[in-house]
Amino acid sequence: MSEYVWEPNDELVSNSNVQRLMNRLGVDTPSELRERAAAEQEVFWRTVTEDLGIRFERPYETLRDTSRGKPWTDWFVGGTLNITDNCLGRHLGTGHETQPCLVGLTETGERTEYTFATLAEEVDRCAAALQRAGIERGDRVASFMPMVTEVVVQMLATLEIGAIFIPIFSGYAASALAERLNGAQVKLLFTADGTSRRGKPVSIASTAHAALEQCDSVHTVVVVARAGLELELTEGRDTTWIDFLASGSGGTATVFVDSMDPALILFTSGTTGRPKGTVHSHAGTMVQLAKEVGYAFDMKPEDRFFWLTDIGWMMGPWEIIGGLYFGATVTLYEGAIDYPESDQLWRVLADERITVFGVSPTAIRMLMRQGEADVSRHDLSSLRILGSTGEPWDEESWHWYFEHVGGRRCPVINISGGTDIIGCFLSPLPIDPLKPCSLVGPGLGMVIDVWNDDGESVRGEVGYLVATEPAPSMTRGLWQDPERYLEAYWTPWPEVWNHGDWALIDDDGQWFLQGRADDTLKVAGRRIGPAELEGALIETGKVTEAATIGVPHPIKGTGIVCFAVLKPGNDESPELLAELEQAIVDRLGKIDRPESIIIVDDLPKTRSAKILRRLVRDKYLGEPIGDVSSLQNPEALDGIPLAEGSSSK
Repeated sequence: MSEYVWEPNDELVSNSNVQRLMNRLGVDTPSELRERAAAEQEVFWRTVTEDLGIRFERPYETLRDTSRGKPWTDWFVGGTLNITDNCLGRHLGTGHETQPCLVGLTETGERTEYTFATLAEEVDRCAAALQRAGIERGDRVASFMPMVTEVVVQMLATLEIGAIFIPIFSGYAASALAERLNGAQVKLLFTADGTSRRGKPVSIASTAHAALEQCDSVHTVVVVARAGLELELTEGRDTTWIDFLASGSGGTATVFVDSMDPALILFTSGTTGRPKGTVHSHAGTMVQLAKEVGYAFDMKPEDRFFWLTDIGWMMGPWEIIGGLYFGATVTLYEGAIDYPESDQLWRVLADERITVFGVSPTAIRMLMRQGEADVSRHDLSSLRILGSTGEPWDEESWHWYFEHVGGRRCPVINISGGTDIIGCFLSPLPIDPLKPCSLVGPGLGMVIDVWNDDGESVRGEVGYLVATEPAPSMTRGLWQDPERYLEAYWTPWPEVWNHGDWALIDDDGQWFLQGRADDTLKVAGRRIGPAELEGALIETGKVTEAATIGVPHPIKGTGIVCFAVLKPGNDESPELLAELEQAIVDRLGKIDRPESIIIVDDLPKTRSAKILRRLVRDKYLGEPIGDVSSLQNPEALDGIPLAEGSSSK
């Protein structure tokens, strides 16, 4: 495995939030902290809530109750609180309320800014308007919106009155939106007329209206004018954002709810089967997000926090709630990251003096194609911590991010978890030495391991990532589907959470993510994660992106086919294909020699820049593609050829 390439300096360590926690717990090293956090759950979680100052209106009496079994663990029993009170209320009357807390940016140069005081005022108006519209505690409110400041107001207002907020990716087709609205029996929907993408208006409200033809639970629709498109309002149901806020003049009081009351329903992508509605509580969400943003990303009031994400992805609420809790300035961005110029993302970082920045590995691979000049022409000296999540890194891309974006000054806090825990199972700390691509170890308080098929703990080989103890932010089940929840997460081992990821722990105890277990290829009886093959291609320096799929093979059971996007300056040739094939053999062995390597111009990605191998495989094998509304570049599928003998369906 790789050598360590980053060490924290004494100043970072002594001033870090996590060092303060270590002092409270009386431990000396990050590894001791992880061990103590896992071994003494009661002590750890109580200390975290005290150290971070989580605001409970009524203190909890019991930390956790597993009497119904681990899948149904209750946390912070007897306590009452509200996420919005923790994000906004705690800053009012402190002298901090006049500080900027939220910035919204667009690709066309528009900039919107809120202070804590102005954001709290608008949230109160929206909350009162929700109540006047008949929304009560426990009702579901959905937001089918681009990543703009209005969605923050909508989320915090919904939570303030004890209703449940459901963020939905604004690129979904009508059928996908309708499925989510019906699944949660949503009563009120926020949407926008549209958004701007590469300078062109893209309608959103028209999709919402089409979806509502398939829904009977939604009685109120609120439309935000964003893109200058004509508003078509259905009388008696639809209203504009401006008129809706006006109906909430006078504000409302915060509704404090029980610790385990639902705050968010986050739907998974639904790449296989119908989407799963994961349910997240006020206490579990607030404590987990504050713990991760506070200790792993060392968030402080003076920080300016920007994660390249969408509100429909878990990282949207994660960034907003985590950043606002610490009094930092949260930045949102609406639009393409390379428009109107290829250096747009780096311009945003420089102009806003971002200090903590997060992005997916695939987004970095996309931007690497433009070269280093786009980055170097901007002053990124304000950055102090880099983040990443969403998929495994390859070393070349990790080094590019570390060296050219962070100037080798900033640790790369590479985290991994998921929508279903609205947080991280694996996470470095800013005071950890780092190897390229490493996740270092368990997130604080996460009791996890790597197991083989027999449920045995393994080291030095790829296995299943499992949690042997529950955590506060684990989904409270799947919305109105308890049996599917148990099947999805608590099998095949009773009382053990199977996360569905492959992981590996090396000889130094460093943890590495190896991709989704359901993406795993079984070649001649041997399992291998696609990320290993893709990494071998990218590390040649001639490939910027890659996707590996398994196809039927008469002898091996599964054959390997790789799709690659070449770095500019490299042309497809028999010699190049042979070189790429040999790179895989050299790294993984002859058994993993691909059946073919196919050069393409692009690969299909979500708006969060995750490559969808499933769609690549379906297109290549001529299988039904299904809904592609979550893709940022559906045209990429046109470049995937059909396998010989396949026919388009």
